[in-house]
Amino acid sequence: MVHPYLFLHFFRELLHPLGISEAGADAVVYTWLIMAGLVLLSIAATKRLEAVPSGLQNFMEVVVGGIENLMVETMGEKGKPFFPLIATLAVFILVSNLIGMVPGCFPPTANINTTAACAVVVFVATHVVGLKEHGFGYIKHFLGPIAWLAPMMFFIEIIGHFSRVISLTLRLFGNMNGHELVLIIFFGLAPFLVPVPMMLMGVLVSFIQAFVFMLLAMIYIQGSLEHAH
Repeated sequence: MVHPYLFLHFFRELLHPLGISEAGADAVVYTWLIMAGLVLLSIAATKRLEAVPSGLQNFMEVVVGGIENLMVETMGEKGKPFFPLIATLAVFILVSNLIGMVPGCFPPTANINTTAACAVVVFVATHVVGLKEHGFGYIKHFLGPIAWLAPMMFFIEIIGHFSRVISLTLRLFGNMNGHELVLIIFFGLAPFLVPVPMMLMGVLVSFIQAFVFMLLAMIYIQGSLEHAH
């Protein structure tokens, strides 16, 4: 059996000529491992669907149902078509956060490239949805309610929308990277028992950050669906 660290070392060496650092290589490797794990989990959960769910199917239906109910409460019925996007981001970010609780594993969300990629997906989806829903009239979202202030409001709104990418990126990255550094320090100073409270707090932070990212993504997409006033 190949040791996980040998597997990581192989990919580090493979990605090093591309100018990717060890931390970046770790993020890439764990991202692919998480995606593969989630695919296998979905296959296992849907392999034998039953009218009365039990076991893994029951667990996944609770997760999916919870996310769907939150989306309907936040976005209304018009938000249901975006369930695959929102749910995928939420589950991926949550698992990426939690994997950092496993000793020796690196959470992909502690790398700014991963969080930036998720933020860009939300940014692009928001404006694609806006254009699809309103056509060229979507530009009214950027012009404000007063006609003579429209040129100034346009640039302010553009800056505001691009700042969403920075906000989503840095909030998730800062929290997860900061917690990872704190854990490393605690494990270096006192490897027994002392880091346990920080790990429990890390689990809470992982859920909160996944929830916040999902909630903001829903709010942004919901905003693009609304008519400009």
